Amino acid sequence: MLQINTIKEKANEVIERLSIKNFKNVEQHIKEVLDIDKLRRETQQKADDLLAEGNKIAKEVGTLMAKGLKDEAEKIKAKTAELKQESKAFLDKLVEIEKQLEAKMILLPNLPHISVPKGFHADDNEIVHEEGEMPKLGKDAVPHWDLCVKYDIVDFELGNKITGAGFPVYKGKGARLQRALINYFLEKGIEAGYTEVQVPLMVNEDSGFGTGNLPDKDGQMYYIQEDDLYMIPTAEIPVTNLYRNLILQAKNLPIKNVAYSACFRREAGSYGKDVRGLNRLHQFDKVEIVNIAHPEKSYEILEEMKDYAASLVRSLGLPFRIVRLCGGDMSFASALTYDFEVWSAAQERWLEVSSVSNFESFQSNRMKCRFKNEEGKTQLVHTLNGSAMALPRIVAALLENNQTPEGIVIPKVLRKHTGFDMI
Repeated sequence: MLQINTIKEKANEVIERLSIKNFKNVEQHIKEVLDIDKLRRETQQKADDLLAEGNKIAKEVGTLMAKGLKDEAEKIKAKTAELKQESKAFLDKLVEIEKQLEAKMILLPNLPHISVPKGFHADDNEIVHEEGEMPKLGKDAVPHWDLCVKYDIVDFELGNKITGAGFPVYKGKGARLQRALINYFLEKGIEAGYTEVQVPLMVNEDSGFGTGNLPDKDGQMYYIQEDDLYMIPTAEIPVTNLYRNLILQAKNLPIKNVAYSACFRREAGSYGKDVRGLNRLHQFDKVEIVNIAHPEKSYEILEEMKDYAASLVRSLGLPFRIVRLCGGDMSFASALTYDFEVWSAAQERWLEVSSVSNFESFQSNRMKCRFKNEEGKTQLVHTLNGSAMALPRIVAALLENNQTPEGIVIPKVLRKHTGFDMI
């Protein structure tokens, strides 16, 4: 959530930057926020003034009683009670005003970083890096969904039978490849200095709100009404919320965590070729990295995370590119996001496999995650996260790009985890 002082002090800049995210009616929304905040401050001031006046005249009671002026003292007492009652009425009004202000504030997305390009969709994203040779497949090459059937490694129909579309069943070497990728990504994360954590697959509303997923993505998350819990769409939510309502020490920053989890997404509105096979699932596996960082170091850490994600894709021998997302393609909470896309040779298209983002203080303000700086003052941390990696499209690209007449070749770095070099 944005800080109200930022909006008050830099209203024009806030409007300009939110326009890059294509936030509708931004000028009117900011005006309403400022008007409600002004009313909030005026109401607080009236309550404080009445209370101060009541406390001031209350001091006269003792003096009047000492002089034997009991009637006058009783009048002062009555006036004090009246002022306190008036002050309470303003404080009650203040509670409602603060609710109105929060309701407006939580609708505002994070401000995009100054480097974020303008645009409305993926075609407007900026390619910042590209590497790797495009594989040349034989004339008999097929997309991964056909390879899954041919080698009996992923069964989409069986998943549809027991749950529904978008819930595949991994079998034999397909299941072992999944496990190998999870172990490999966790192993590399630990080597890079991340502490592994295992977190719940369900979160409460406070956790979803803390990372900016609620109320923004309420319709995209699976909700368990009886228990008032949400299935996580990413481990980012529970891992980041480990630090909700904490005051950390500057000397302990950054805090680096890596976590594997299943992820659950309704993917409402998805259709067409983009959902075929492993391209878009309702349940999938992902390894996530999270950084809780000092504000002065967060963009340096973002670049480190970007380089780390690149090293993972590179080690798998997959052609990839890195794009800086435009304002219209960014998430609600992100200030700057890099997407990683791998080349899917049989589909002849780029597939997103990772997003690495800096949320600055947007999430930490919602979570009340702070630290004491070197001067002993409390301030908000910056939070960052990245997919390292999401498995389905990695698997799709590995299967398609490495298919040969003899079978599918497993990258060397995975073989000690899979126990086989060919499917």
